Order: sequence, then C-alpha cells, then structure tokens
Amino acid sequence: MNAPTLALDNHADSATAPEAAERASVGTRFTVPGIKCAGCIGTIERELPKIDGIDAARVNFSAKRVAIEHDPALGEDDLIAALLSIGFEAQRVDDNPMGTEARERRTLMRALGVAGFGMMNVMLLSVSVWSGAEGSTKELFHWLSALIALPVIAYSGRPFFASAWMALKYRRTNMDVPISIGVLLASALSLYETITGGEHAYFESAVMLLFFLLAGRALDAVMRDRTRDGIGALLGRMGKSASVVSADGSTRRVDAQDLEPGMLVLVAAGEALAADGEVEQGTSAIDNSMLTGESAPEAVEPGTAIHAGAVNLTAPLRVRVTRTAEETAIAEIARMMDKAGQSRSHYVRIADRASRAYAPVVHTLAALAFVGWMIAGAGWHQSLVIAIAVLIITCPCAMGLAVPTAQVVASGSLLKRGLLVKDGSALERLAEVDVALFDKTGTLTMGEPRPNVELLDAEARQVALGLAQHSRHPLSVGLAKGLRDGGVEPAAVESICEEAGQGLEGVWNGQRVALERPASGAHELATQLRIGNRAKTIVFADQLRADASQTLERLQRDGITASILSGDRAEAVEAIAARLGLPARAEASPTDKLDTLEGLKARGMRPLMVGDGLNDGPALAAAHASIAPGTASDASQQAADAVFIGRALGPVALAVDVARQTMHVVRQNFALAIGYNLLAVPLALFGYVTPLIAAIAMSLSSLIVVANSLRLAGAAGQETGKENDA
Repeated sequence: MNAPTLALDNHADSATAPEAAERASVGTRFTVPGIKCAGCIGTIERELPKIDGIDAARVNFSAKRVAIEHDPALGEDDLIAALLSIGFEAQRVDDNPMGTEARERRTLMRALGVAGFGMMNVMLLSVSVWSGAEGSTKELFHWLSALIALPVIAYSGRPFFASAWMALKYRRTNMDVPISIGVLLASALSLYETITGGEHAYFESAVMLLFFLLAGRALDAVMRDRTRDGIGALLGRMGKSASVVSADGSTRRVDAQDLEPGMLVLVAAGEALAADGEVEQGTSAIDNSMLTGESAPEAVEPGTAIHAGAVNLTAPLRVRVTRTAEETAIAEIARMMDKAGQSRSHYVRIADRASRAYAPVVHTLAALAFVGWMIAGAGWHQSLVIAIAVLIITCPCAMGLAVPTAQVVASGSLLKRGLLVKDGSALERLAEVDVALFDKTGTLTMGEPRPNVELLDAEARQVALGLAQHSRHPLSVGLAKGLRDGGVEPAAVESICEEAGQGLEGVWNGQRVALERPASGAHELATQLRIGNRAKTIVFADQLRADASQTLERLQRDGITASILSGDRAEAVEAIAARLGLPARAEASPTDKLDTLEGLKARGMRPLMVGDGLNDGPALAAAHASIAPGTASDASQQAADAVFIGRALGPVALAVDVARQTMHVVRQNFALAIGYNLLAVPLALFGYVTPLIAAIAMSLSSLIVVANSLRLAGAAGQETGKENDA
C-alpha cells in the first residue's frame, strides 16, 4: 500500500439544496435522550429536513445529540417543537450540565438490579409450581409471584414503556413497542390466570425478559458513558480570570468572560492566558505545547501574538487583548472538535442496523399467529398465549447483547494491557482503519527533552546542575533531571539570578557561570553553558518511544500505512521521519490536520489518528478512530476513542488487532442470534412453545452469546505473545 499524500482537500457539498444556498444557515445542537437505535437516527435525519426552514440534521449517537442546520429565523423553541413533532423530546445542551448519559446509566443499573432481584425470587416460586404444587398451594405461589413481579415490571420496565409510549404518541414505532406489548400481555394474561385459578402464569417470563433486555442496554450504556464531551475540558485550559491594568496603572481582577478587546492585562509568571493577545511589554518564555504540540518553550517579546491557554513561564508580561471568549483560538478548536464529532453518526452500532426491521416484523408475526390460530378454532386464550410466545421468543436480547458484551470483554482485556477504550463503538472503527497518522512530540516521542551532556566534563556537569536546579524553565528542568539521573552532584553556585528569556547566571569559584540562550542560528532546542571564558552548547533531543519502530512494522503487517502529521518545526519532524522511514508533514495547524483527515476520508480511506496535543483535538474527533497517550492534554484524551498508558507505543497496534478479533466475534454472535430465531420462531408460530419456554429459550440464546464473547478475555495477552514470538 502506498503512503497517503498529506494534502489539503477542500470539498464542496454538492447536495446542498438551492434554497439553502441562497441564505446562510446556522447550526444549533440539542441533547435528545430518546435516541435509542438506528431507527431513531434514521427518523431524525430523514424527517427533520422535511420541515420548512431546516436544511439538515445529523445525530451524534454516542453523545445523544442532534446538530441541526437551519434558517436563522427559526429559534431554539421552534427547533425543539420540530423534534417533538416527530416524537423526540429535546433539551438545550447548556440546560443539561449533569450529563444525560450518566443519569441514563444509573437508571438502567437500578432497573437491572430490581429486575434481577425479582427474577430470582419469582423463579424460585415457579420451580415449586413446576415440581408439582397443586390446588391452593399453586394458587398461593401464583399470587406471591404476582405480588413480586408486578411492582418489578412496573419499575424496571419504565425505560421501555416510556420509549414505546413516546413513539406511539407520535404515530411511529421502535423496537421498544413490541417489547412493551410482550411484557404487558404476558403480565396481564398471568394476572388473569391467577385470578381465575388457571393452570399457568407467566410472571417469570416477563421479568426474565426485562432482565436480559436491561442487561444489554446497561452494558451498552456503560460503554457509552465512558465517552465524555471534551469541550468543557478544552475550554477549561484557558485562564479563568485576568489582571486588567487601568489607565492609572492600578490592576483589578476580571473574569475571563468579561474581558474585551483592547484591554491591557498583566500576566504573571506561571499564569495561563485568559484571552488571545499581543505582547506589549516584557520578555519571557511561554509553554504553548497545548496548541502547537512543540515541547520547547517559545520566547516572546513585544509584538509577539500569544493565545489563550498558553502558560507564561519566566517573567511578567503585559498583553493587549485582541480576542476573547468564543473568538479565541482555543474556542475555535473546541468548535471544530464538536463539529468533527458529529461525523461519528455514520458509525451506527451493528446491533442497531440489524434491528432496524425488528418492530414491524415482530408485530406482523404475532398478529398472524393470533389471527391464524383463531381461524383454526383454537380460541382466544390459546391464540393469545401463542402470540405472546412469539413476541417473547423473538425478543432481540441475543441481538442486543451481541455487540456490548463483546465490547466490554475486549475492552477489559485491553485495559489489562494498558489501553482504555472509552467508547465501545470505537472497536468497530478501529477494526476498519487502513491508514495511521501520528503526531510527533509526546506520541512517537516521549515529549521530554533530554540533554546530551557527553561533551561536558565532570566539573562542567556539576556547575550545570548547580544552575539548572534553580529554574522552572522546561530546558533547565530537563537538564537537571538528566544530570541527576546520571548521578551528578550539584556545584555550590552562588549569587544566582535569572533574566527572563535570557537565562541564569551566578558565581562559582570566583568565576562567572551561566546557562544562556545559544547564539543566533544555533539549534533551537539547546542551551549554552558558560564557565568563565569557556562555552559549551548542550543540545536537547526528544527521545523516540522504545518500541516505535516495532509498532509501525506491526501496523504495516496489518495492512496499515503510517505517516507523521505534526504541528512541530520542520527540522524536528524531518529528523524523526528519517529515523522511522515515514512520510511526514510538519507545522500543521489544527485546521490543517482536520482538513487532512477529511481529505483522506473523502478518498475512501479510514484514518486512525494518534496524537496528544490540544492542536490534535479536532483531528482526533474527526478521524475514523483515534488514540491518545495517557500524558495527552485533557481535551485530547476526551476527544480520543482510546487512551494508552505507559511509555510503550505498542498498545496502538494491539488495539487494532484486538478490535479486529472483536468484530469477528460480533459477527459470530449475530450468526448465533439469527440462527436461534430461524429455529425458534417457527416452533412458536406452530404452538409448540409456551411463554415460559420462550423466555427460557430467549435466555439461553443470550447466555450463548455472552459465553462466545468471553473468549475475548485473553485476546490482548494472546496478541502480545504473538508479537513477542515474532
């Protein structure tokens, strides 16, 4: 496979409606908790654009959000009403600070616990009936089962009943409708049988059905709950306030949202900037790695443009504010990340795609069973029992468990090997990637500049440590660490002082000694040690991860081509690219990276992005799949699908291998679930299955799917063993 050309591609959307082109559309996002499956996604994306003034709608399934492109004349209330008109209650994103996903997970887990308790107790009573209890004893056990089951069904069935009611209220259907009908009919028939002293009651069937359905949804919710919106973490990197300098020279503390362009702010050493601006007075060095990915500090002086989120390192600065709040560069990156994240609606879970036709098919089968047996003269009671058995036995429990169980097991296996998968659907995308793009600093390399001190004699090393240990400058910190790791003891340097942007100096044995900026034109990642009239340049280098080459070779064997896409200096990127034999693009802005990813996807490729800097956030969100190291910025970790821990790069290749195994198991699970239905449904239609047997058969099919998924428990270890053998 040839390496991809990392070029910017701009693609116009040829599908834009003519009327939309005549006016500028605006975008608005809403949280829609009622999005449950592919049918919901299809309904929203298909029906909303039919409403006047709405041009397009896209669903982010993981976040349960809908992004709507619409006429500016439509307000938020109009859009909420439009969503409600097709059966979906919506909330403004800002009105949902507690996280809908977390609340849903807690609700499902509580319902699952209650259903499990009820199922165990009702099954114990049912065993007594099956063992031969008769007369008043059997009747008592039926009533006890009813007293336990009915409250359990009312509580644990709420997620399904509410969803089904909302769908029916707006004249549509979803997979919760037949589930609710089956549970309610089984419960009602069981209660009728109990009141009239009938032979059979099916409370255990209804409760068992709810338990396994809730288990599938709870597992899926746990996986999706690991995904968090990175926007808050991203904007949190900005300074929360700033010291504004008044005309009389006094200062007052002002919240970041109250800053305005033109204000003069004082930025102390160690403080993060709260707005974009231009240095008006002072010289210093800033840590801008959050935006550029470059680990080396940047020298700034009057006239230098700096951005919100950068950290002032060495000396106070006076900065004239140019852009604030939503206009800052970091806010623009946040918007790009959120917009890029909407593309994830293309990757709908396999279970949802397979379940698209579930509701109409099951309704039809159950209705045909009832009508057919009535015509055959079976009577309403037997016909209803058979119809209920059809509803229960065709329950999509095995189908619903096929994906989340495999995802949870595989994710747990990967976690033991140092990789946290945050979103179960990421495994599906990781299995499909065919090209990998790596950031340099902090990803292929450790992001820790280490000094080359081989040219320094023992005395010079002691002096260098005696100076460096007194500074917070990143190069001084790196130099001190490197020397200490080498067993060097610091010299007794006196009268040490530090000049912002210039370096440190002091006195040792009556001589002037200094760590200072190297001469113009020297290596950018370097410092100069001066002892008296003697000077030595100390060059720093960012070390490659020890297994970087092996990881890239392993990806190549898997048919994945790798390239470097970095915001670092061309010189630094080219050096790493030459060592690894990779094509590379340097000095790429966040927009450049995002455009590169979109260009690759437009060409039919499925890119994996691996990066750690804030500037990688939009690319991580836009990629087909993405991975960040544990040392990455908070925003990058939130935007990525998975995070690997430790100094090794190997988990990246391991994730791809295990993801492909997982999808193989998922396909097996679907084959098992489909095979079960092909065997069980005809038996139910012809009256050979009671609701109880239907519930047991449904449960066994679910357990088989779970057992098959458990084979993934050792997947990560097996892949690591294969790599070691190779």
